[in-house]
Amino acid sequence: MKTINYILGIVAAAATITSCVGDLNVTPIDPNANTADKALVDEASFQSFLSGVYLGFATSGYYGANGSPSISGLDGGASQYIRGLYHHSELTTDESVCGWNDQTIKNFHYMNWTTDDSFIYAFYSRIFMQVGMANEFIREAKNTPVEFASKQQMIDEARLLRAIAYYHAIDNFGNVPFADETAIVGVNPDQISRADLYAWLEKELVDLVDNSTLPAKGATTSRASKGAAQFLLAKLYLNAKVYTGTEAYDKCAAVLKNLINGGGYSLHTSSAGTYPAYQELFLADNDRCNDEIIFAVEQDGVNTTSYGATNYIIFASTGGEMDPAAAGISSGWGGLRMTPEFYNKFSDGDARKLFYTATQQASIDDIGEFTHGYAFMKFLNMTSAGAAGKESGFVDTDFPMMRYADVLLMAAECELRGQAVDGYAGYKAVRQRAGLSATAPANLDEVLDERARELYQECWRRNDLIRFGKFTSGYNWQWKGNVKEGKDVDKGRELFPIPDSDLLANTKLQQNEYYKSAE
Repeated sequence: MKTINYILGIVAAAATITSCVGDLNVTPIDPNANTADKALVDEASFQSFLSGVYLGFATSGYYGANGSPSISGLDGGASQYIRGLYHHSELTTDESVCGWNDQTIKNFHYMNWTTDDSFIYAFYSRIFMQVGMANEFIREAKNTPVEFASKQQMIDEARLLRAIAYYHAIDNFGNVPFADETAIVGVNPDQISRADLYAWLEKELVDLVDNSTLPAKGATTSRASKGAAQFLLAKLYLNAKVYTGTEAYDKCAAVLKNLINGGGYSLHTSSAGTYPAYQELFLADNDRCNDEIIFAVEQDGVNTTSYGATNYIIFASTGGEMDPAAAGISSGWGGLRMTPEFYNKFSDGDARKLFYTATQQASIDDIGEFTHGYAFMKFLNMTSAGAAGKESGFVDTDFPMMRYADVLLMAAECELRGQAVDGYAGYKAVRQRAGLSATAPANLDEVLDERARELYQECWRRNDLIRFGKFTSGYNWQWKGNVKEGKDVDKGRELFPIPDSDLLANTKLQQNEYYKSAE
């Protein structure tokens, strides 16, 4: 039986391997070899610690792509943070299926996962490992007698990284264990309600936006900033009715206005010529797209390698008769494709229609057959100049977790929901970049479809379908509900279960209502 070791206030192990996280090109400390008072002695050592918190989003562990992963009991690649986010956010929707026979991977698309699903356990554990790492950094930085100029900014960066993890917790799991840096180390945390976690996140993010030492924009696309805090706050408000039962579109619109008018971001529209400007956001040198990318999880084919994140997206999206060299990789894993319902949302001439169809069929008659379903070619390990990444076995392509185009589409949604934010101008600009007519949305369904076309494979689809009331019922796609034509499933599937192993480890926790009968 797997057991989650509570690390909400404990440093996770890190090894002496160089990490390249933005401009934090430092060596994470090894807390197993040193006590905090011996290891955290100056600004450089705290930078090393903070780099480990960033690295938790990017890799499976601190010993390379699959060496000693931080989550025990699972393959290191399968337990990587962004790969888990993709499983929960994309495989459960019309956007993506995976045809492998890896444990219960198909159950995400079938929507029949159980409370002891290993992939759910892995992602849940990743979330709280991130929370624990951030908590410990904040605790040590606040309590250390060591003084240095960047201390408060580092604390604020860790607070934002913790907020990202807690956002994924509230979105996917609802009522979850909660602890901050004031928690007693070694004591099982209490469970916080979804509404109370919403209130905590709102207060934390408002403070980071209004009072923190974070820069307006990150030094690189992979560093925390006030822009990233504003983006996350807007997402929280956009989904407030889902999380609390009460709308907050007015608050969302106010945050979006600030981001649009003074955030310093814009749509990336200048292409180097080899690929469309849109696709440059998903290439091996997409770190240069700091005009649009607000926050990204860094990948580097030499220094920050993983079998998750964009390495998973690019390799798993390549298979069949596809040419791996066109994606800048050594071989394909033959896993990820889309449903015909999703493909049909795109019109000819849309620059975002980055799919491989030549030797594929649209219909997924057999979910285990890679050639059933059109394949993705959006993320590539190629540079904007048309050269392959540094390595063919691991990619250089960062994962853009937050983009300005999303800000503009959120603004259009708020406009249609009754909040004046001049949202249609940005919506038109997004369409215009894609080579489509610059028309305003006639209704919310058009916004939902535009979000699908713009943001696919970026881990927002489940979130969007739930907010629009089309995740469990009202819209079906192939193999939803484990039937080819698709069928409605119970609304309780809008949340994932608290893993059985954690309920056993912490008796303070209660299962989400829909899954209680499965305990």
